[in-house]
Amino acid sequence: MSNQAVDVEILGKITRVNCPSGQEESLIGAAKDLDQRLKDMAERTKVTNEVKLLTIAALNICYELHEAKQQQSDKDKMQERMEKLTASLEDALSKVKPGQL
Repeated sequence: MSNQAVDVEILGKITRVNCPSGQEESLIGAAKDLDQRLKDMAERTKVTNEVKLLTIAALNICYELHEAKQQQSDKDKMQERMEKLTASLEDALSKVKPGQL
């Protein structure tokens, strides 16, 4: 799969980045999301230093990713527990003779 050069605008600056062919719209959408986050943060915090804004945004995004991974891990653990419980119940029920319930 070849890469495509895509221009994205973040904080009023155009940056050309390469992305896999067919993923251009996703990249543009991500850039728009980042741009909006940075603008909102600048407005809320009154921080004007772009490096600080980008650092805070990167930390926020990493935190969100960490939380999402933790939630997925918790869901996976719960699913595993449910599967073990189901197997245990099925095993117990298989040992019951007809008419014993």
